[in-house]
Amino acid sequence: MLFCNSKTLTSKAVRMMMDRAIAMARDFGIAVTVSIVDAGGHLLMLERMSGGRFHTVHTSTTKAITAASNKRPTGARGAQGQSLDVMHAMGLALASGPGHWTAVEGGYPIIVENECIGAIGVSGGTEEQDMEIANAALAAVGAAYTGKYPDPEG
Repeated sequence: MLFCNSKTLTSKAVRMMMDRAIAMARDFGIAVTVSIVDAGGHLLMLERMSGGRFHTVHTSTTKAITAASNKRPTGARGAQGQSLDVMHAMGLALASGPGHWTAVEGGYPIIVENECIGAIGVSGGTEEQDMEIANAALAAVGAAYTGKYPDPEG
């Protein structure tokens, strides 16, 4: 096969995810920044809530880019899912370049029908809150992360 069909996020889906994430952050009583990127890590939407710290803009975007690239939630795991100690996680972040990789939790891939079509990154709460907000946003469009890799062969 020389060509394949590819799914993309619609602006409606992106808005639904963002609205759900912001609503959940309000329920938690925290100010977060939410970034949503496409499969190539290009920013589709970013919102920093009133009172959100300025560094969360970069952090949430990096989380989303990392999740899209690795097709798995962010955390201290390498590209093949192997556990990384602090030194290796920092080395990977430095080698990848600014804004391209992080070991900080809160980024999730958006997987639809076994295809990673983008990712979301949340920053501003605890790691658990960021992860819960991201998962709720995925659920808003029926793209909850299952813990399985997308199969590149379809």
